[in-house]
Amino acid sequence: MQLLWYRIHTPCNKIFWYWVCAIALIGGVSGCKQRHSSAKQASFSVVIDSANKLYDSGKQARAVFYLDSAIIDLSSLSVNQRADFLTIHYNYYLHIKGDNNKALRYADELLKLSQITTDQENKLALYGKARFFRGDVLFRQNKYNEAYLNYFQGKLAANKSSKLHNCMLSDYSYHMGMILYKQERYRLAAQSFRTSFNETMTCDLTFRSFYRRQELLNNVGISFNKIDEPDSALFYFDKALIFLNNVPKKYAVANKLLQAARGVIYGNQASVYINTNHLNKAKALLKKSISINSQEGFDNNDALLSQLKLVKLYEKQNQIDSMFLVLKLVQTNLLAAHNDEAVTDWNSLMASYYEHKGQYANSVKYYKQFNASQAAVFKKTFTLKATDVTEELKRFEGAYEVNELKRTNELKSIYLIVALVVFVMAITILMLLYANWKKSKRLLSTMSELNLQINAKNEDLQKALAGLELSNQEKDRILRTVVHDLRNPIGGIASLTTSVIEDDNCSAEQRGYLRLVKDTAYNSLELINEILEATNNSNGALEKQWVDINDLLYNSVELLKFKAAEKNQQILLEALDESEEILISREKIWRVVSNLIVNAIKFSPVGSKIKVKVIKIEDDIEILVNDHGIGIPDDMKNVVFHMFTEAKRPGTLGEKSFGLGLSICRQIVELHNGEIWFDSNAQDGTTFYVKLKQVARTATPVAAQS
Repeated sequence: MQLLWYRIHTPCNKIFWYWVCAIALIGGVSGCKQRHSSAKQASFSVVIDSANKLYDSGKQARAVFYLDSAIIDLSSLSVNQRADFLTIHYNYYLHIKGDNNKALRYADELLKLSQITTDQENKLALYGKARFFRGDVLFRQNKYNEAYLNYFQGKLAANKSSKLHNCMLSDYSYHMGMILYKQERYRLAAQSFRTSFNETMTCDLTFRSFYRRQELLNNVGISFNKIDEPDSALFYFDKALIFLNNVPKKYAVANKLLQAARGVIYGNQASVYINTNHLNKAKALLKKSISINSQEGFDNNDALLSQLKLVKLYEKQNQIDSMFLVLKLVQTNLLAAHNDEAVTDWNSLMASYYEHKGQYANSVKYYKQFNASQAAVFKKTFTLKATDVTEELKRFEGAYEVNELKRTNELKSIYLIVALVVFVMAITILMLLYANWKKSKRLLSTMSELNLQINAKNEDLQKALAGLELSNQEKDRILRTVVHDLRNPIGGIASLTTSVIEDDNCSAEQRGYLRLVKDTAYNSLELINEILEATNNSNGALEKQWVDINDLLYNSVELLKFKAAEKNQQILLEALDESEEILISREKIWRVVSNLIVNAIKFSPVGSKIKVKVIKIEDDIEILVNDHGIGIPDDMKNVVFHMFTEAKRPGTLGEKSFGLGLSICRQIVELHNGEIWFDSNAQDGTTFYVKLKQVARTATPVAAQS
């Protein structure tokens, strides 16, 4: 819409301009040209204002396309309009596209533009901005000395300005703070950011100056957190949020950028709470931050960093499975982020996860990747950390003073001073190079020793893992052989005792003994069957088919109603309103449901009700088995799913428990990529939950090997 308005009000409207020029003939051709140029510039102002609004609202690519479409001839623009045009393109190519070369070209064009304006204050403002722009690009290209020089030249321009002195210095202080932070000199960085914030208060209020102020408050908080001053850090984070919550109404169009900034601050607050061990507060803030910045068009890189913080928090809370879920989610976004530090953290956390899981081979693999990425980051930042920006700037200050002395002192004196400066610089550089060489040599030696230790540990772990796998296979084979050989004789004992009991020649006392033998035999058979089931689950395959979940539950309940009737219990089924089919092993899932219902019968009092319910949650099917029995004690909750668990208790009528049923249930559910858990207390009983993934109906039934 703005582009159309621009075309109507340009010289393309010939009738309008014929009238203008006809009237202007009285005053001469120059008057027509001036009005023509003024009208053009007025049209361009609308275009540039619209582009700025698009850019500030997060639509940077559209803003640049809009400018390029509407403005072809830059010579028709005023100096400030051209500066706005170049600034938008510079910011887009540096911060959005990451194209350093194009960004540097726009910074150089802005530097040239500063030389053609006649207004001294405007010249200094454009020159300072161009120097800061060039410094940012050169810093990204790891040309640190050139970057520092450009920052220093920008500072000189600010010092010469009478109207914009503090406002221009705020940019310089901001850049110094960023450099000091990257050099891990956090207290000095905090001072620079606070100085920059105070200096920005002299700038005209624009969206960019408003946005910069909240960023500076946030940066101060981050710096204080790095030097372990949590109270100061939280104070500045709160101050930044208050600042964002009082945004002028005219900047409402940039709500996406402001909301993303809030998300960044939430994540930084969480870092403080993690360091002070307020983990629940930290978790809530991290989830809030991730929910904001994981959206399209928001600060996705910050969302990724917050997810890594959340993984570290889960590790502190020993929520190892939650660690893995977030790490896999982060993995999909790592390549797009182009963040070497994030890759290093991710490898370290993956190694920790597998170490917690006892999967040492995988742990070692990720530790190796961690060491490699850490070395790459170290190599990348080594030069930056090895230089002292304050010393470099002092050096530039000294060089500048020398240049000033050139204009007033004799040539011989100047040569002497320059020679001394060069000598000092050479000695300083040689000393720095020598110190850095010694430091790097020590680091390389340490890394070599660590690599040798890791390789030795890796070999030991691989041998231990191979032995463990062989031992486990042998154990399963022996266990299956033993229980298989025991089942037939014990089954024979059970059948014989049943036959003898029915013989009329037995006395009542003999029948009592025989029933005891029979019950013991059947209990032993049940234990043998459960052991075989457990070993088969760990070595077998699932034959999946499409199963109506309502029918499966109905059959399970009907078969067990008679068992419940022995204790005068009722089993109530609440099925889905509409039939749903899922791809599962009918026999195995029936086994899970039946086992959970049998447990509910076993541990519920006489005359109680057992509730079986199935619900659909989005794309998942969830089965609930609820009883009002004796519950599971707190000291047994962590071990009820273990095979041969010690959490074995007799039923309410003394029924036997072998401690294998729930372990088998978990094996079966996990083979279906599902979940099983429970809620339990002595007052309300126990509810077991089984969640199964509902696969699309087009999926082909297959055998799933465990």
